[in-house]
Amino acid sequence: MSKQHTLAIGLDGIAVAETDLSLVDGINGLLVYRGHWARDLAIHHTFEEVAHLLWFGHLPSAEELADLSSKLKANRKLPEHVKGILKLIPADVDMMSVLRTGVSALGSSSHGFPPTIDEVISLAAKMPTIVAYRFACLQGTEPLEPNAELDHTANYLYMLKGEKPNPAHVRALDAYLILTQEHGMNASTFAGRVVSSTESDLVSAITAAIGTLKGPLHGGAPSEVTEMIEAIGTKENAEPWLRSKLENGGRLMGFGHRVYKTIDPRATALRVVASELSANDPWFDLATHVEKVGLKLLEEYKPGRKLNTNVEFFAAAVMRAVGLDDDLFTPTFAVSRVVGWSAHVLEQASKNRIIRPQSNYIGTMPE
Repeated sequence: MSKQHTLAIGLDGIAVAETDLSLVDGINGLLVYRGHWARDLAIHHTFEEVAHLLWFGHLPSAEELADLSSKLKANRKLPEHVKGILKLIPADVDMMSVLRTGVSALGSSSHGFPPTIDEVISLAAKMPTIVAYRFACLQGTEPLEPNAELDHTANYLYMLKGEKPNPAHVRALDAYLILTQEHGMNASTFAGRVVSSTESDLVSAITAAIGTLKGPLHGGAPSEVTEMIEAIGTKENAEPWLRSKLENGGRLMGFGHRVYKTIDPRATALRVVASELSANDPWFDLATHVEKVGLKLLEEYKPGRKLNTNVEFFAAAVMRAVGLDDDLFTPTFAVSRVVGWSAHVLEQASKNRIIRPQSNYIGTMPE
């Protein structure tokens, strides 16, 4: 009989790697990217600066930032065969499945192991273009080519909306994308590292991560937050609607988190940025009121549970304020998380050993 191993369902509490990329401390509500508070990065830095931090290990100098920005801009365009594939996928296929297929189609014989930083930059640059290209096809409009005058987040909004975006919208979305770039050894990151540990290529690892993020237990539910706030409709209706939901055993979307047992630091940072830039937005004003009432009622109905607002709540507020459709929420999450995924793939490759956990056999033995 094989040797028995300690069982941890879902690998809960099991460390599978050493990393200097991020610290996620759910008990104390801390999120650190390479020695920097993620909250401060979101408030004071840009998507490109934080991507540089995760990929290269330090915040960039002006020259380094210009170099990375230039490379991202130069790698945004999609190969013609990928465009053709995106057009051929049936309209009823969800956007995450399309993104998974589009990324997979970027693979070629030039990709191998170990992955290179140039491959990482190229893939991160193209993922927003895949989402925007497919979105335009679904809308029946001609897809726009990337705008080399715009930075990463601004260009993403430009390709989706068809016009140069409001700087306030860019700033708010940039903060969200920074806060979702990296989050420790979550399910999709683990999936990507497992693939990379077999000495497979970067595209295969990121395709696996996208497939994992697609699962409803992982990708978050900002669209469900939007549906809840829209159903509430007015400030006056917030308390009776939320109270009825709780009394009937329902869940308030955007509150509580599996990891964070106190305030989600990403929600704190996003609240700061969104409130500064969307102070006159009626939808954001309603969302803020719903949060206040929701927290009060959760303490009343579930005392001691510490169900605080999570990042999905303010993600919904930000993405609705900048005009993104609900079906773009999780793909937009992936557009940012590819930075963390690829940083983990690079880290895995730098000191690789195949990830091969054990399982406990609980079946019968032959006589």
